[in-house]
Amino acid sequence: MSNPHLATPCRRRLPGLVLSVLALLPLPSLVMPSMLLPSQVLAQAAASQPQPDVKAQHRHHVTPVAPPPQVGADAGHGTHGHGGQGGAVAQRELVRLPAPMREHMLANMRDHLAAIAEIQRALAEAAYDRAATLAEQRLGMSSMATHGAHHMAPLMPKPMQAHGTTMHQAASQFAVEAQNSAASGDLKPALAALARTTAACVGCHAAYRVH
Repeated sequence: MSNPHLATPCRRRLPGLVLSVLALLPLPSLVMPSMLLPSQVLAQAAASQPQPDVKAQHRHHVTPVAPPPQVGADAGHGTHGHGGQGGAVAQRELVRLPAPMREHMLANMRDHLAAIAEIQRALAEAAYDRAATLAEQRLGMSSMATHGAHHMAPLMPKPMQAHGTTMHQAASQFAVEAQNSAASGDLKPALAALARTTAACVGCHAAYRVH
């Protein structure tokens, strides 16, 4: 059996021993939640909340950008409708031609475009006489027989014929003005006549199609 006289001094020394051990522990480990100030409790609660992902919120609220309008192929001559002009193809009048004559007309128009490119190159090189010759022989009134215009005209609507005549006349006028530019150095009248030539082409293509 234990000696009660020996156990008593141990009980008396126990509180002092516990206090000594507690004194050696770091201070934060002794702080209980009940001992925190209200402001500290709020700060800890705020810190424990997950932080919002600002970048993710920004991604969710970005206004989507509409894609650019698509460019569709023009069924008439392989040109392109831009923006809201896609319905213009259906609005153009269809001119029905026999297949050989349709191919001949398309070949003539491709040559007209190539001639305009060569004329512009000649103007850039100040070769005004060459530009005048190109215009008269391949676009002007002198070119109508070569292109078979008299055979094609009866199959065209009257306004379409008028567009063609205006183009040929403007090209012949350009040929005259280009020759004048060689002497005067003033290119503006020639450029104005060339603009009228291409405007007649644009007007015809905007109103008619052969496919």
